[in-house]
Amino acid sequence: MLIRAKAPLRISFAGGGTDVPPFPQQEGGCVLSATINQFATGTLRPRADQNICIHSLDFGVSLTYRPEDQFIYDGKLDLVKAAILKMGCSDRGGYDLFLQSNAPPGSGLGSSSAMMVALVGLLKEFKQLPLTDYEVADLAYVIERKELGIQGGLQDHYAATFGGVNYIEFLADRVVVNSLKVPADVINELECNLLLCYTGTMRLSASIIDDQVGRYRRKDEETLDALREIKQLTDAMKSALLRRQLDQFGRLLHEEWEHKKKVSSKISNPDLDELYRVARREGALGGKITGAGGGGFMLLYCDFEKKHRVAERMKEMGCTITDLRLEPSGLQTWRVSGA
Repeated sequence: MLIRAKAPLRISFAGGGTDVPPFPQQEGGCVLSATINQFATGTLRPRADQNICIHSLDFGVSLTYRPEDQFIYDGKLDLVKAAILKMGCSDRGGYDLFLQSNAPPGSGLGSSSAMMVALVGLLKEFKQLPLTDYEVADLAYVIERKELGIQGGLQDHYAATFGGVNYIEFLADRVVVNSLKVPADVINELECNLLLCYTGTMRLSASIIDDQVGRYRRKDEETLDALREIKQLTDAMKSALLRRQLDQFGRLLHEEWEHKKKVSSKISNPDLDELYRVARREGALGGKITGAGGGGFMLLYCDFEKKHRVAERMKEMGCTITDLRLEPSGLQTWRVSGA
């Protein structure tokens, strides 16, 4: 018997930064995002002994722990160790874990958080725990952000767990996921007009988040004004999407990026600014760096008739174009009998 899980990665259209504590606890945050056709996947195979064997197919790393061994955070698959420790080493016996993601950490697509959600899903299914989607997302957030101390916001865990196009509210005492009923023709049009480009550079989001939080705590006026304006733009983008005003959606994406860059000086750099300037010149209505910023993937909204020209120019400048399809489902787990 095998247990499998997959959790989708996400693109964030607007609101990133307002989900990073302490801003949501003090002023409330909101994010508009959608999951895509890239996944963090995992397989759990029960063993006849008590050993736990972890295999990262992305990094080519395998670790084996016997019952008497201690899990030590040493930079080697710490996300997996933290999930196992938090959810308890099972009295159901040992197991092999096989893990893989379509995108590496630092890509800006929420890959590490999606992997944490997939891990929680695997262990939940193995231990037969009656966790709701909200509980899965919250547990994944607690493990990554609090147990491991990895800086970041709340949005990724909820996006990966729930899936689809969501307007997520981050309030002082709870998170509310509003699943948006976006018609199929609007989804199709988004997929026709959106362009996802890998810029060829990874980034360490922790330093960007540290800078943003520090500015917020110091009550830096530019950062405060930018975060508050981003909240307003997130609402406006949600309305434009639901009203089928997609060109307006693209223009608001540009406005959101201009304000996002004011949150921290580390969010963009001259190379990314030049890429975006060229994309706009060639016909992109708007765009942004996904995730915390600093590198990874650039998301662009283009006039469809000009999209091919933008794509060719981005490739000439060293970017890789990624096929983009929106994924309606969140975390999925299932069992394979007789495997």
